[in-house]
Amino acid sequence: MELRVLQYFLAVAREQSISGAAESLHLSQPTLSTQLKAMEDELGKQLLIRGTKGSRKVTLTEEGMILRKRAEEILQLVKKTEDEITLSDETIVGDVYIGTGETDIVRLMARAAKKIQEQYPEIHYHISSGNAEYVLEYLDKGLIDFGLIYGTADPQKYESIPIPAKDTWGVLMRRDSPLAQKEFIQSEDLWDKPLIISHQKSDNPYIASWLNRDISKLNIVATYNLVFNASLLVDEGLGYALTFDKLINTEGSNLCFRPLSPQLDAAACIVWKRYQIFSKAAERFIQQVQEFF
Repeated sequence: MELRVLQYFLAVAREQSISGAAESLHLSQPTLSTQLKAMEDELGKQLLIRGTKGSRKVTLTEEGMILRKRAEEILQLVKKTEDEITLSDETIVGDVYIGTGETDIVRLMARAAKKIQEQYPEIHYHISSGNAEYVLEYLDKGLIDFGLIYGTADPQKYESIPIPAKDTWGVLMRRDSPLAQKEFIQSEDLWDKPLIISHQKSDNPYIASWLNRDISKLNIVATYNLVFNASLLVDEGLGYALTFDKLINTEGSNLCFRPLSPQLDAAACIVWKRYQIFSKAAERFIQQVQEFF
């Protein structure tokens, strides 16, 4: 399977039209159709459902959707590899790819990047946000250099640096809610309240333990993976969001944050694959992080 044909396939998936994709690729439609048919024959699976004469829209089969996801990852990894090889001379320039959840700890990584920028202004950073499953998946596939996760990583697979700072759990709520009058939130305060929680499964044991309740027995009205979206649900009165401090600026808004009591903290670490061969840019970044911590 050629990379060029994968690019053709992604163009068709994007345009939802063979003729539209052919135009964007500066190919003739018969040439593109022939290339796609050859790829389907090679894989032994139908990837595209061609539209009828009345409808030119092309849709993907289940196998086509799998290929689209993998093709995007393959081409991204090829681009990353090309950049690392092209830039592997004595000058430290290039890209550093980082995956992380939403956390104020990103500030520490930003300070390391800022320190490096003074000496190496041609290093660029690309931040991808997602939960721990997302970060580790991208790390395993080589699509990012480093991940920031909570808890511990498998020492057989990853190297890691513990981060000295911690995130503090609390409740994001409207200022006119009954619990806003309290300085701290205790577990029994939330037992009968509509809750909005992270849908990251690794968070559930900590929350359930603090609440002294099984998650399934709570009134969970919504889940989220981006706390900004959760804040909109809270602002509209849907419920109380359990989240980290310092992620939403509540000053001058309808919202407020109250920490939990007893205090519940989350420790994080920066991880990367064992035996990873870094680009010079990525190597300089992790050296600076180690100096900071």
